[in-house]
Amino acid sequence: MPASNSHPPALRTYRGYTPQVGERVYVDPAAVVIGDVTLGADTSVWPCAVIRGDMHRIRIGERTSIQDNSVLHITHAGPFNPDGYPVSIGDDVTVGHSVTLHGCTLGSRILVGIGSTVLDGVTVEDEVVIGAGTLVPPGKTLESGYLYMGSPCKQVRPLKDSERDFFRYSAQNYVNLKDTYLNHE
Repeated sequence: MPASNSHPPALRTYRGYTPQVGERVYVDPAAVVIGDVTLGADTSVWPCAVIRGDMHRIRIGERTSIQDNSVLHITHAGPFNPDGYPVSIGDDVTVGHSVTLHGCTLGSRILVGIGSTVLDGVTVEDEVVIGAGTLVPPGKTLESGYLYMGSPCKQVRPLKDSERDFFRYSAQNYVNLKDTYLNHE
């Protein structure tokens, strides 16, 4: 996309790509969103989060929350990985504080716990909980409907109905919170 001089300072153009922002999105002024990034409607990006689409694309769906100090980055295309790995995140995803997502794909209705790391080539199917502090090693697939924990992560147990209900609750809670921020700017 062509560069624009009218975007907020948290959104930075890189090599002609300016982050694309859907309706009612909140990007905190202390966050940084760079390059080939798309943020879906009602998404929120909180203080000190970094979303860096400088050598590949990052796509984030609707009602997704990227919380404080999280880092999202890609794996570039090169001789060791000809296609690279973009970052793709679905709808109704809560990415907890200080999470690192690197060159991975997350479906919809997911909770990524505080301090977790999800690495290159990982696929996380819909409706997964990744417990706090979990390390998901490169290339792993996390199957829908389970809680994963540990370093490296292991499938712990099937999700309870209450945990499945929490995905949309958490997403809506952050939509409501970001709306209060948008209404006070």
